Amino acid sequence: MRQVQLPWKEDPCSFRVGEKLLLSGTVFTARDKTHQRLIQEMESGGPVPVRLNRATFFYAGPTPKPEGRPVGSVGPTTSKRMDAYTRHLLSAGVAAVIGKGRRGAEARQAFVDFQALYLVAVGGAAAYLSTKVTASSIVAYEELGPEALYRMELKDFPVYVAIDCAGNDLFEIEQKRWRR
Repeated sequence: MRQVQLPWKEDPCSFRVGEKLLLSGTVFTARDKTHQRLIQEMESGGPVPVRLNRATFFYAGPTPKPEGRPVGSVGPTTSKRMDAYTRHLLSAGVAAVIGKGRRGAEARQAFVDFQALYLVAVGGAAAYLSTKVTASSIVAYEELGPEALYRMELKDFPVYVAIDCAGNDLFEIEQKRWRR
């Protein structure tokens, strides 16, 4: 597995589909409502609450944190629901997103057009993944509860490259392989 420091110090396009990565550094969580708010702010010309350039967004909504932990369970949510927002955020400089599941053709093309990565974390492993979060705080939209915009610090958070900058799609590749 390759170690990756966030925000991206290496060129995201140096990573290939299927590669296993261990992420350390800052990510921002964003689900449906957070995406809607960010896009509204961007379209109105107002400031957004985080720096988007070279940022990584994690499609997740953490559960309340237990005593002594930085976060409760935090696992990836279905990425396809964010397809409508993907092009807009990538065009603002977001370098990668983390989620689970397949992406639609338009989202896949956006990763190519903006030379960004789609990373997947294992679904159903939210309790384990929470052990890879060293700090967590709400940055904006606190009224959205678990869908608020969180800043999280990760240490050795495991992901796979599911769509690389060339548009290679791990789900498509593996589906073809298993059909043989």
